[in-house]
Amino acid sequence: MSIDLDSFIGRRKEEIKNISAPVDTGTFEKFSRSKNTSYRYYSDILRDVQVFMSNTYQDILASDMGIEERRLVREYIHQYIVTQNIKCIECPDVSDLVDKLYKDMAEFSFITDWINDADVIGLEEININSWEDIELIINGEKIKANQKFNDAQHAIDVIRRMLQVSNTVIDDGNPTALGSLSKNIRISALKYPVLDEETGIAASIRIVASKNLSREKLSDGTATDAMLEFLAAAIRYGISICIAGNTGSGKTSTAGWLLSTIPDDKRIYTIEEGSREFDLIRRDRSGEISNSVVHTITKSTIDGKNDVTQEDLLDFALRFNPDIICVGEMRSREAFAAQEASRTGHTVITTIHSKTAVGTYMRMTTLAKRAYEFSDDTLMKLMVEAFPIIVYQRQLEDHSRKITEIIEGEDYQNGAVVYRTLFRYVVDENIIDSDKTQVKGHFESLSGVSRRLRDEFLQNGAPRKIVDKFFYEDNVT
Repeated sequence: MSIDLDSFIGRRKEEIKNISAPVDTGTFEKFSRSKNTSYRYYSDILRDVQVFMSNTYQDILASDMGIEERRLVREYIHQYIVTQNIKCIECPDVSDLVDKLYKDMAEFSFITDWINDADVIGLEEININSWEDIELIINGEKIKANQKFNDAQHAIDVIRRMLQVSNTVIDDGNPTALGSLSKNIRISALKYPVLDEETGIAASIRIVASKNLSREKLSDGTATDAMLEFLAAAIRYGISICIAGNTGSGKTSTAGWLLSTIPDDKRIYTIEEGSREFDLIRRDRSGEISNSVVHTITKSTIDGKNDVTQEDLLDFALRFNPDIICVGEMRSREAFAAQEASRTGHTVITTIHSKTAVGTYMRMTTLAKRAYEFSDDTLMKLMVEAFPIIVYQRQLEDHSRKITEIIEGEDYQNGAVVYRTLFRYVVDENIIDSDKTQVKGHFESLSGVSRRLRDEFLQNGAPRKIVDKFFYEDNVT
């Protein structure tokens, strides 16, 4: 699907401000080629200005630019364009041209506007397949962008500049990179020789907006109030939870909301890979922090000698005496450490990629075997004990996100998980109209929790009036 993104994104224009710093007009005259107006294509102008700025003001471009340095860069670009009487065929307004050049050289090109307006338009991801093929995910819908980079090198330059914010390098010797632009923007990038050279670069820029982490957002079709009430009670009263699903299903949003329901007197310790997506610190009216949160992220180094992994941070977590540990996503060996933390009395919440709710236990087992060689039967028993509640989330064909199943794992016997389905979402019909799919379905509440889990709720301090909502005497053992 193609769409004019200008209908989503109001172009942000900054006025070029006069600054007190003197500008050496002789520098511009030295680079001036003609006093006649020169109508040129933008890509040619960009290359010309880049040469001028790198030859003349390389010290400013190479520095960690503050407000004053950014003003200077804008002013130098503006003076150069005016001095050479340059007119752009695609961008005839001088202010617009300077703004575009500045973003391409000192910011992140057209991606800057998308990121600035992410909350307004509901932008969740920017997926760069190549320098000329970019897709956005806006409110769960995939949209082909009508913007593209000038060429492969332009794309590489912009993504490289974004990665530099987190001191991450991508080049021919390091063609894969994980970095972050801010605490809620994660970047994954690939370039030649992993990709074909003409592709330039491929990148996934994921944006987690805090406004999405709300009860209202989740209860608006993602789950029922009863499901959310159960999950909030479980994490509050010491029942470890794993949220599973496919990419883009909303696992992080659900985990973030659950963590936001934790009382201020409970200490939360979060572990994330490469960048921080959770923002759980709360402040009172006077601006003082009211809750207890330790946010941590992994660290990778070029030689790997000083890497800090999720497994390392889990080991540290146990020394911080947390009430709740959040492992942002199980990816590898940390799966074993996470189940150990849960089985030793800590409440753990995590996310994982898996195909089904009950299949999540085998997925955990597969990851845990990267750390230690146990039999599948032993690890499966450990995982069921460690994570009694599995939440399975899915993005449906109409781009809606649903918690499609919540199960309680009770045991592992004779090569199979013994479990009960507490809640589920049933698809009744998929209606296709004008190439768009509308999913019709309904939620069902199927079973109460087991007597064992009921007793665990009570032992962990849950009031009986809460426990009785999820424990049905006539269908539990």
